[in-house]
This record gives sequence, structure tokens and C-alpha cells, in this order.
Amino acid sequence: MARITVEDCLSQIGNENRFSLIHLGVARVKQHRKGQPFLTKGKNKETVMTLREIAAGLVTFDNIRSLGQTAQADTDEDAAAETTSPVTV
Repeated sequence: MARITVEDCLSQIGNENRFSLIHLGVARVKQHRKGQPFLTKGKNKETVMTLREIAAGLVTFDNIRSLGQTAQADTDEDAAAETTSPVTV
């Protein structure tokens, strides 16, 4: 697979501020750690996979919150199911 560069990501998000790119990447990595699946295929570490998602235009400042809401909803449903299930002793 082709090498991913910071310039690819910066050109995709339309902002030449590397600090903003870091914030976007960190937010997405946190979503992955909470169970959100990757939007691109690959066998790289989560940081590189996140940069690939950004460079592909799949993760932006506009949709980062909506991407995380699906993972949060799944977590909330699992927690609700655990607290409402009867306990047999």
C-alpha cells in the first residue's frame, strides 16, 4: 500500500495547521479504542490507519462526532443490557 504523508492529510482537511490535524487524529484514535471500526482496510497500527482514514476523506471535522456516536450508542446499549439482566444465584 502507498505511503501515507501528513501533507496528504492536511490537503484533505483543507487546513494547513498540523495542530488541528493532531486533534482530529487523537479524537479518531480514541473512538477506535472505544470499539469504533476502521473505515479503511489495512494492517497498520491504529495511528497510521487513522491517518489513512483522514487522507481518504472519510474522517473530517464535520463528521468526527457522528462517527463516534455510533460507538457510544453501542456501548450504552451494552451497559443497559448488563444492568437490566436478572442475576441468578
